[in-house]
Amino acid sequence: MRVSATWLWPISGAASLFALWWGVVVFFEVRPFIAPNPFAVISALWTNRSLLLLNLAPTATEALCGFLLGNLVAVTLATVFIHSATLRRMYFPVAVIFNTIPIIALSPVLILLFGLSIASKVIIAAVICLFPTLVNMIRGFESVSASELELMRVMSASRREVFFRLRLPRSMPFLFAALRIACTTSVIGAIVSEWIGTDTGIGVLIIQATFDYRTELLYAAIVTSSALALAMFGTVALLEHLFVRWRTS
Repeated sequence: MRVSATWLWPISGAASLFALWWGVVVFFEVRPFIAPNPFAVISALWTNRSLLLLNLAPTATEALCGFLLGNLVAVTLATVFIHSATLRRMYFPVAVIFNTIPIIALSPVLILLFGLSIASKVIIAAVICLFPTLVNMIRGFESVSASELELMRVMSASRREVFFRLRLPRSMPFLFAALRIACTTSVIGAIVSEWIGTDTGIGVLIIQATFDYRTELLYAAIVTSSALALAMFGTVALLEHLFVRWRTS
């Protein structure tokens, strides 16, 4: 009963927004090429399902690969920084400065460096989700208390044992909090990368639908990209439930 109630609230919220969208479009007589009604978007989703799935495949590949690459690099850097204060003082400010560059401005540079292949798009998706994971993992590694570290020293634990038995388990909630953000931003990065130069993908479909005034297809493409991000978010939440049961319980 409690699980049903948990799902009831978000479903009710989505239904209310759906009704509000339909009511605004009908009441104000909004032109379809500006904002179609939700039923037209649902119809476009079904009518163009083959086209949407065809363009979803490369975007999903880019987002997933970028998600894995970006978070792997972030966790590796956080591990290095937590064990070397010197390297952290040298390169963490560089990571902060790098993160201030808008991804839409950085994308052409990465396209020039790595070409129009899938590699450049994966790197763009990785870059956009790297910094949040890096910051959260550093905080997670540092969340251990002084008394816990002292206990490990009393027990003659090596740095490796301190890391794997104390710091890494303690950082898991921080990691999954970052992954929840990264799984959605990686989709954004993949779509933005497709705006620069490619002929397939949800990003390309969004641009084409915009210039052709096919508003229903535009909204359908947006819904499809949102569904991809939601699927990745749900997968991360499931993994968190499986691997951090002591925290979620």
